[in-house]
Amino acid sequence: MRERKNACLLCPRGCGVDRTIGGGYCGGGTEVKVARASLHMWEEPCISGEAGSGTVFFSGCPLKCVFCQNRTIALGDKGKTLTSRQLAQLFLLLQEKGAANVNLVTPTHFVPQIAQALRAAKADGLTLPIVYNTSGYERVETLRMLDGLVDIYLPDMKYYSRESAARYANAPDYFECASSALREMVRQVGKPVFDSTLSGGSLMRRGVIVRHMVLPGHVKDSKMVIKYLYDTYQHSIYLSIMNQYTPPDMDGYPEISRRVTRREYDRVVDYAIALGVENAFIQEGNTAQESFIPDFDEDVFLKELLK
Repeated sequence: MRERKNACLLCPRGCGVDRTIGGGYCGGGTEVKVARASLHMWEEPCISGEAGSGTVFFSGCPLKCVFCQNRTIALGDKGKTLTSRQLAQLFLLLQEKGAANVNLVTPTHFVPQIAQALRAAKADGLTLPIVYNTSGYERVETLRMLDGLVDIYLPDMKYYSRESAARYANAPDYFECASSALREMVRQVGKPVFDSTLSGGSLMRRGVIVRHMVLPGHVKDSKMVIKYLYDTYQHSIYLSIMNQYTPPDMDGYPEISRRVTRREYDRVVDYAIALGVENAFIQEGNTAQESFIPDFDEDVFLKELLK
C-alpha cells in the first residue's frame, strides 16, 4: 500500500493523518504547541541539579494513559503555538536563565520541528545537554532523526503486559515498541557520563535513565519491567523507580483508583536490589503530591519569549 504524501507516521500509532488538515491521535497539527517552559526541580537529582531542568512541555500526547498526571495538556488544546525559530529562542532563553539542561517533555509528535529548532539553537550558542523525556512509545525511525542532537534519553517503561498497556493506554504493542526504542536510545548516547563541574554538583551529561512508575495492584508487572531492563542492560543505564502515582478522577478503573502502598513499592525496590540493580533512583516518603504536577495556566517563560 502506498503511503499518502502527508500521512503522519511519527509514532507507533501510525494513524496516517494529514496534519496539515487536522490533528492526529496525539492532537498535534503542523505547528508546535508548548504548554509550559520552566526551571523544573522535580526531576531526578542528576537532571534537575540545583538550578532546575529547563523543561519544555509540549501539548498533546501519542499515548494518553488514562491516569496521566499531565492530562490537562495531553489532548493538545492548551498552550502557545511557536515557530521552529521561536522554539530555538526558547531553548536559548532557558540556557540564559541558568537551566541545567533543555528537557523536552512529550516531544514525539513534534520531532521534525524540534530537530530543526535544536540545530538552529546550537548554531546560535546552545551548549546545554538535551534531554528527550518521553513515554517510551516511540518509533525507531523517528528517534533516528535526533541522532547527534540528543544527549540524554529519559524514557518511561510503563507496562510489560499487553493487557495492562491495552487497558490503560490503548496500546497493546507498548512493550514491544518501547523496548525497540530503548535499544536505539542506548545506541545513540551510550553509557552514562556525569560532569561534576556543572552547576548543582554531579549532573548527567550523557546517557539513559529509564523511569518506571509502580501502579497500584501491578507489582508483578513492575517486577517484569525491572527484570527485563536489568537482564538486558545491566549497569549501562540508570533506572528510576517511582511511587508518585496520583489517581485522577476517572470512572471504569477501580483497580487503580488509589495510591500505591508503601508495601507495594518496597516489594518492587527490594526485588531490584535482589537482582543486582545498582544504578537506580528511588523515592522515599509520600511523593504522590501536586508538586509533581506543573501549573499549565501561568508561564513566565513563554510570556517573556512572546512579549
